[in-house]
Amino acid sequence: MKKLITAALAATMLTSPALAAEVKVGFVTTLTTGAAIIGNDMKNAVDLAVEHMGGKMGDLDLNVIYGDDGFKPETGKQVTDKLVKQDDVDFVAGFIWSHVLLASRKSALDAGKFLISSNAGPSPVAGKLCHENFFSTSWQNDQTPMAMGEVLNQNGIKSIYLMAPNYAAGKNMIAGVERTFKGDILGKDLTKWGADAQLDFSAELAKAKASGAEAIWVFYPGAAAGAFIKQYHQAGLKDVMPLYTSFTVDGLSLPKLQKANFESVLGSRITQQWDPSLDNAQNKRFVADFKAKHGTYPSFYAAQAYDTMFLIKSAVEAVGGNLDDMDGLRAAMKSANYDSVRGKYTYGNNHMPIQNFYLREVVADADGNWTTKVVSTVYENHQDPYASECAMQ
Repeated sequence: MKKLITAALAATMLTSPALAAEVKVGFVTTLTTGAAIIGNDMKNAVDLAVEHMGGKMGDLDLNVIYGDDGFKPETGKQVTDKLVKQDDVDFVAGFIWSHVLLASRKSALDAGKFLISSNAGPSPVAGKLCHENFFSTSWQNDQTPMAMGEVLNQNGIKSIYLMAPNYAAGKNMIAGVERTFKGDILGKDLTKWGADAQLDFSAELAKAKASGAEAIWVFYPGAAAGAFIKQYHQAGLKDVMPLYTSFTVDGLSLPKLQKANFESVLGSRITQQWDPSLDNAQNKRFVADFKAKHGTYPSFYAAQAYDTMFLIKSAVEAVGGNLDDMDGLRAAMKSANYDSVRGKYTYGNNHMPIQNFYLREVVADADGNWTTKVVSTVYENHQDPYASECAMQ
């Protein structure tokens, strides 16, 4: 009888799913170099999400393992390799930079892991390199500047000068403006990027002014954002060439710009799929608690990182903690059935969000702190232009 019972128990163990004791999330971001200002904001948001979840996803303990990509594609790949091979994480997430994501994607996907981009949205991963286990909680790179191109048209801008860093995202961003802007592009500069990124834009600003363009548009994230805005302000271009930006003026750069009293940024307009002023319960809690902890508004990087954790949580809980149920996890994530700080959105066939994009204006809040507010909705339920290149249905 004992042998029969033992055999029955063994059979049950073989046929029943082995539930893990914890869910492990590897989060790759930039925690060193000048770009760490972005990575630390994302880490703060992930830590806040873990706190809001009580350190658990369903019945499973939550273990977040951070990896520092050092702002380098090769380092990002090495960190991702460690997360999937040594740490055996269930989800790989994060990724600020498109070139780092592109270098790291195969390491995660070939290992059978889910890969979730919290920021980078290069066109290949939305198109021909789409994958059933890849999801985004941000956007495809072209979309935000596409919305800005529409705004430029609405504002009657007939000519513009474009500037961006010379890497995958910079090229996508310029392509996005070019895709929708109906006026003339009188000049274009792609500047050096990476750990030794160009931060002196005096020559480019002189070229922009000499071009005779009505306005200037730039994409400069991180430390480059502050450097560009400072030089634009000092060059006295506000009344000559109004500034339009994508991913340049945000919750990270505004406190520094305010401290330096660069008032030329007030009233400038940007496009984005999220804003701290969006009126939903999840966003209000996120913004209020982030400000209470860190004394500043969260950036869009932080908002997307926070959403990443809740997307994963929704999937883990949908399968009852059975992390071996890849089909169930995938279906749950594709449903986007969680409270996003941007409000409800859906996923396209390429697992990129279909969502609203807003025009935002830089303003001072009731306490005098510089932030942004939504002015209008530029796109409703917008799908990226590369979805048609993705073979998934």
